[in-house]
Amino acid sequence: MNEIAPSPGWQALIDHRRALAGRSLTALFAANPQRFAQLSLAWDDWLADWSKQRLTAETMALLVAYARERNLPAWIAAMFAGEKINLSEQRPVLHTALRQQGDAPLAVDGADVIPAIRTVQARMRMLATQLRGGARLGATGRPIRYAINLGIGGSHLGPRLVCDVLAGPRAGRGDGIDVAFVSNVDPEHLSRALAGADPATTLFVVVSKSFTTQETLKNATSAREWLAAQLGGGPALGAHFIAVTANAAAARAFGVAGTDVLPMWDWVGGRFSLWSAAGLAIAIRCGWESFAELSAGAAAMDAHFRDTPLPRNLPALLALVDFWNAQASGMGQRVVVPYAHALSRLPAYLQQLVLESNGKSVMRDGAPSSRPTAPALWGEPGTDSQHALFQWLHQGMHAVPVEFIVPVRAAHPLSDQQALLVANALAQAQALMTGRPLAAVRAQLAAKGVAPDAIDRDAPHRVCPGDRPSTMLLLPELNARRLGQLLALYEHRTFVEGALYGINSFDQWGVELGKALAEPLIAAVRDGVDSAGADASTRGLVAHVRTLSRRV
Repeated sequence: MNEIAPSPGWQALIDHRRALAGRSLTALFAANPQRFAQLSLAWDDWLADWSKQRLTAETMALLVAYARERNLPAWIAAMFAGEKINLSEQRPVLHTALRQQGDAPLAVDGADVIPAIRTVQARMRMLATQLRGGARLGATGRPIRYAINLGIGGSHLGPRLVCDVLAGPRAGRGDGIDVAFVSNVDPEHLSRALAGADPATTLFVVVSKSFTTQETLKNATSAREWLAAQLGGGPALGAHFIAVTANAAAARAFGVAGTDVLPMWDWVGGRFSLWSAAGLAIAIRCGWESFAELSAGAAAMDAHFRDTPLPRNLPALLALVDFWNAQASGMGQRVVVPYAHALSRLPAYLQQLVLESNGKSVMRDGAPSSRPTAPALWGEPGTDSQHALFQWLHQGMHAVPVEFIVPVRAAHPLSDQQALLVANALAQAQALMTGRPLAAVRAQLAAKGVAPDAIDRDAPHRVCPGDRPSTMLLLPELNARRLGQLLALYEHRTFVEGALYGINSFDQWGVELGKALAEPLIAAVRDGVDSAGADASTRGLVAHVRTLSRRV
């Protein structure tokens, strides 16, 4: 059966949407003085405000009822209990276990996984401490001072984001140990990371669950060749590699010492893996204490999500708003704007988390979905985005929900600039809602003494229709604990949305298709081997690539 067949709860939402049609946000505020109080939630000095969304307190009550109808509380309990909720791969989903603060047992296939997690964390801490303290020596006996993380997708996006937030750029490599991230198979990416690097003091952290990821293994092979050209080959090069993988044999065959191979588990999906040994670069760059505090923050959000009833459950409520926009209101896009430069990479991280999880058209039971699933997600940091995409948000033809993420207290002494930053975020949310109607524009121009004919000509171009929905997330500051809470918040929202859509959020078969099709084309592009089986367009493109390649 189709898991999202019509139901009383869904029909109630559709009827309610029709009743709300035509009511503007400003009218909804005017009709209900308690709207902000009813459509916002405080938690641990956070404040989430979705009162500028096109819904009401009645909407939220209907959404909570629908979530119960969809058995959301049972899905939440099943995830934390280690049940195999990744149905297509028959696996548990236990990234939350990686940040569990106590040692309460958690069984997977009858075995407690917590001792193994603690063992890996101890090894991560030891390696990070050695590297940061200059105790890890390379092949020539000199200390390692520069580490390059080789990984892609979840092996790159999460660790890179966290390092950007918690460490920031270094003035030079003489200040402790620096960490760079290389994900793309484009040789320019690795070449830039190697520019000016000293092979004798450079280490590579190769992160690949299968140790067969095409881009990562190609970069690792090129890195090994770069080291060998400078230092000579042989087993000594193993001192310049650490591997994080579920395929220890392949890592050892590559030349990584067994003591430098850290495991991954199949019950941790790649896009949730920064909490595992895949986050080693975080501990190296920012210190083990920061990694531990990041995990503690996430664990606090885990406990809130697991234990709080739906009407006060922050990840669940925000996911219900997202679900309302995507399925009941048919909004096919979602814009995320962090008002923190350190969070510049958050939209890219969320693109993988949300779209790889919920960008699907098949239900858990294999039936096609009859309704939209995850909308496209994109964004840029504020205030830069105000001078680019906000023109489209304010005056474009599509009303797209915007999410503002605003750390209130600054981590630097430039408090005046922080006040300006926060004020801009609040102003943009207000402007999206209220807009600027034609009558107001005409009055403003007339007050400035503009001639009537010029007002007639110019006024329509200055109108902003308003009634554009948004959510505001205010967090006290941006540190390791708060970042952990933020990332866990989005993880749980994504899970809830998938449960409501009726899909499996924990596989990614669409990603696998492109990988499979690339294999036969590599030889065609590189060696001119016939690309039989490819379509006519692809064969024509390969032929042109070969023509251009021969001209070099």
